[in-house]
Amino acid sequence: MAQRQIIDVHHHIFLDARKKLEKNTQVGWITPPENLPWRPSSSIAAMDAMGIQTAILSPPPLASTAPSPENRAEVRDINIFASQLCAEYPARFGLFAGLPCLDDVQGAVDEIAFAMDHLAADGFALISSYGVGNTARYIADDLYDPVWDELNRRHAVVFLHGAQTPSSTPYPHPFLGLPISEVPNETYKAAAHLVVTGKKRRFHNVKIILAHLGGSTPFLAPRVAVLSHHMGCPLSPEEILHDFQSFYYETALSSHPITLAALEAFIPANRILFGSDYPGTVVPCRRRSVLTKHEYSSQHHDGGMVYQTFGRILCQQPI
Repeated sequence: MAQRQIIDVHHHIFLDARKKLEKNTQVGWITPPENLPWRPSSSIAAMDAMGIQTAILSPPPLASTAPSPENRAEVRDINIFASQLCAEYPARFGLFAGLPCLDDVQGAVDEIAFAMDHLAADGFALISSYGVGNTARYIADDLYDPVWDELNRRHAVVFLHGAQTPSSTPYPHPFLGLPISEVPNETYKAAAHLVVTGKKRRFHNVKIILAHLGGSTPFLAPRVAVLSHHMGCPLSPEEILHDFQSFYYETALSSHPITLAALEAFIPANRILFGSDYPGTVVPCRRRSVLTKHEYSSQHHDGGMVYQTFGRILCQQPI
């Protein structure tokens, strides 16, 4: 059998190591020091160690960044830098472009056009909410409709990552920092927000990939279907479940035979994509995720869901 080409849809770039270390302190996380400062060579070395052919680069989540000319410029600079890497290593890197804080609606719409028309971006990296505290808005807020309209018009791919935003209660233990528990559940809340507001079906041309298997999404979706309808959501429970099942789910640091079997009971196997979450963890941890996903796929399928699905998404082929 020919060697398959793994596509990693969850692969971050951190251009400012100092800023990343400061963020780690705030959210309760340790990025392996050998992965900082980030370099394309370090990504490629990690990819080779894990058998990954291509990684789709995405900027880190920046939930607390307020709208400003500086925010627009920072995002533009990161996108241009990443696109230059894609041009230099066309077989190894793709790009999920970042957007300015979505509260800057026009800036976000303009960056969509620039990234697709001039940088040949493969899609866009969004986060579950923008802002902090009482000013925060989840991704389906009506303010952001023009952004979704543009993404929908362009049949864009969106990689949706949970925001690293402190909740009303602190994380309970140093072993349970925000990226471990809060971030995946923020992804779930964003997915549920898109579904119950009807935005998921309204902007149906956008193909949305949920990070970390969607957090608790596969397990809470049936509860949302029943109780949100009870609370007045005009969608039927069946429609709500259908919309949850229309997402794509990637496996970063979430692969296990139990979680994969549960997810496949909820969605078709060809909606499951591979993610590594590099450079957030050490290679052995990520390699275990690769092996678990590969072995599970080989045992239960032809393995193609790990490797070829993302290419078909980009080509707009039905899945």
